[in-house]
Amino acid sequence: MHSPKSSRTEYICVAAAAIALLAGCAHRPPPKQFTAAAPYSRTFTGSGDAVCWSVKRALLSQGYMLDRPNDSGVLTGSRDEQPKPKLNVTMRLQTTCADNRNGTSIVFVTATREENELQKMKQTTSMGVGPATLTMPSGSARVLGTVRRETIKDPDFYGQFFALVQNFASQEAASQESRLASDGDVAGPPVKHPARLTSDLAQDAPPSDNRPQPRQSAAQQLPTPNQ
Repeated sequence: MHSPKSSRTEYICVAAAAIALLAGCAHRPPPKQFTAAAPYSRTFTGSGDAVCWSVKRALLSQGYMLDRPNDSGVLTGSRDEQPKPKLNVTMRLQTTCADNRNGTSIVFVTATREENELQKMKQTTSMGVGPATLTMPSGSARVLGTVRRETIKDPDFYGQFFALVQNFASQEAASQESRLASDGDVAGPPVKHPARLTSDLAQDAPPSDNRPQPRQSAAQQLPTPNQ
């Protein structure tokens, strides 16, 4: 049998432990909501137009339907799947790309996953006028209802997307280099200035018989003794 003194001591110890636990929880810092290590952005080498076009190609190559295909800066794509007969999964990606004005561009992307399940919903019919209205069940219908919606946080998911964008960006850079090299070959030799061209033609032209002959001196004009 415990004495009143020992019971009081146990109560004090339990209370002190509870207070210490609460104090520890109160001083624990909350998790960070904003961090530079978030997987939702990546910087690429290239102009904004080239990188944005690579993002668009990456979405289209994976079967995403673009909601605003004419807007190059902000693109929203969605893709539907049906892993089970009564379950529909919708993936949505919203991307934003911007030119850094230093030869690089940054791409932001956020993906959400939404699950919709076919559910049975009861339907009712109201009869009457005013306060005498009576509501009665009239049957049921099957509709798609959202059962889960979340933002994807998996770094591997975004890493695969950025790797695909990098692949298309590298192809675009190689294509631009090829076009520049082709334009340089087609340009040909430089064109001479018209004045210089006339001077060159005059120097290369053969002497003409109609040109005036140099005047002879008086000694040259006298006949020789044999004449």
